[in-house]
Amino acid sequence: MGEEISNLDRTINYVEFKVADIARAREFYGSVFGWTFTDYGPDYCEFSDGHMKGGFETGVPDAGGGALVVLYGNDLDDIQKQIETAGGAIVKPVFEFPGGRRFHFTDLDGYELAVWTKS
Repeated sequence: MGEEISNLDRTINYVEFKVADIARAREFYGSVFGWTFTDYGPDYCEFSDGHMKGGFETGVPDAGGGALVVLYGNDLDDIQKQIETAGGAIVKPVFEFPGGRRFHFTDLDGYELAVWTKS
């Protein structure tokens, strides 16, 4: 990444799209925007636009066309407590994935976001 991960605390760090067909999404974004890709199994593909990374996950695309905004956090427990105290709801408890751990929450308007950490 180039910059210290601690400098990324509580910043938008990643965006995920649910797509019906990963190969189709790769072709579209690769040909139009020149993005590069790394596959992590048949149901997940990471993309890079040269500045920021994100992912395509096989699933039912959101009817509103929304993407999952993923923030980085140094202390998941503290951030989770702050979200709950502020009225947000945890919709997917902390889970591990290749590269770290994360959880999902909804804000007061129902938008779902995620927070991840390397440790």
